[in-house]
Amino acid sequence: MFALLKSIEQKSSTVLASIFNSMKLNPKLVFLFLFLFLFVGFQSVAQKFAYVDSEYILSQIPKYKSAQLQLNELSAQWQQEVEKKFLEIDNLRKAFKVEKVLLTKDMQMAREKEINTKEDEAKKFQLEKFGSEGELFRKKSELIRPIQDKLYTAINKVAKNNGLDFIFDKSGDLLMLVSNSKYDRSDEVLEELGVVSTSSEKGSNLPPQ
Repeated sequence: MFALLKSIEQKSSTVLASIFNSMKLNPKLVFLFLFLFLFVGFQSVAQKFAYVDSEYILSQIPKYKSAQLQLNELSAQWQQEVEKKFLEIDNLRKAFKVEKVLLTKDMQMAREKEINTKEDEAKKFQLEKFGSEGELFRKKSELIRPIQDKLYTAINKVAKNNGLDFIFDKSGDLLMLVSNSKYDRSDEVLEELGVVSTSSEKGSNLPPQ
């Protein structure tokens, strides 16, 4: 691939030099020819590219769906506990505001200390469960990471078996405005993982003819 790109670059440089001299460096024409040469160059290696839809692949893996369900249940349970703690604190603050005029200075300080302590405990609990290194993050790594590792291995195997230089992820940050399903290797990856697809939704998003 690199030899091919180098050959394209050398040929392009020679021809472009001749074109530049004949065009007297007309900016619009230079830009047009640059675009055409780059386009032809990349077309020469287009067969080395493919893509997968990792979101689709994961949705077909029973272990992944089970792990997601477990994580969602844990997250909902902990979120409910967090909300309960902060609701209690909110009620304590409202009650203190109403009763404050009836309390001595020492009693006011004691109540404020009690509320602040409960608030600190609630924030600590929230961080322990949902923080960047919290229990939910660790549980997610425990359940999801092995599946992602197997997916990565399967994608690499598909790339090697098909002589592909690049495989893009349709579900990732790369914006794919148009995709032709004939370049989609997602089902091959599922086959490598020993998973049979149960979805009929996958397809291309090519514009209508």
